[in-house]
Amino acid sequence: QVQLAESGGGLVQPGGSLRLSCEASGFRFSNNFMTWYRQAPGKEREWVAGISSSGGTTNYADSVKGRFTISRDNTKNTVYLQMNYLKPEDTAVYYCYAPRLAHWGQGTQVTVSS
Repeated sequence: QVQLAESGGGLVQPGGSLRLSCEASGFRFSNNFMTWYRQAPGKEREWVAGISSSGGTTNYADSVKGRFTISRDNTKNTVYLQMNYLKPEDTAVYYCYAPRLAHWGQGTQVTVSS
């Protein structure tokens, strides 16, 4: 069955970096547009970034543009989110989402705090 497994979250100080990974299985990953979302406490889930099936096209929410980079390795069925210059307002649970399959991962917690 379709599975998306996020990893790489944790506690980091403001200005620090983290790289999230989302390993996919159970579907043809290389044919699918992939996205990252996040949900902060008490807020709605929001879209963060998306990447085309080939990796040639990426787009970002204004709040993360210039700080986050989405990428993918289709040989490893994995999509990544490199997060630099992290801010306390980036604190959230980060989710991998496959729109065509309407399938979510379980999420990974990112906490930015000194």
